[in-house]
Amino acid sequence: MTRSLTPAERLATAEKDVLLDDIVKQSTWDRFLVEQAVFAYGLVNDTFSANCLRDVLPEMGHGFLGAAINSLRTGGIIRHTGQMVPSTSGPTHGHRIAVWQITDKGRAIAAARRPQTRERAA
Repeated sequence: MTRSLTPAERLATAEKDVLLDDIVKQSTWDRFLVEQAVFAYGLVNDTFSANCLRDVLPEMGHGFLGAAINSLRTGGIIRHTGQMVPSTSGPTHGHRIAVWQITDKGRAIAAARRPQTRERAA
């Protein structure tokens, strides 16, 4: 039995240009995509909540948002800021939700994924 990759391992090993065919072959491709979206959003925003992410995800992604956030939190890629905001999702009736930010571990994973810039020879 092969073990599942942790969110940190998935993010660290994911190539920049993943082919749709490769993603579809994964049994959890939809959660993987939402994890990638949360990670990418967190890298360009100081803090974020599920409210922010629901605005940028397609409807199908909303159901995986909690699982993706929890997975990234458990993997040490995002952390709770200690702040809470009211949910803007109708079915939640404005209950309080967490505000998150990328951790140093998450930023290190992002840095390792960036293509290395090469200095041009003079």
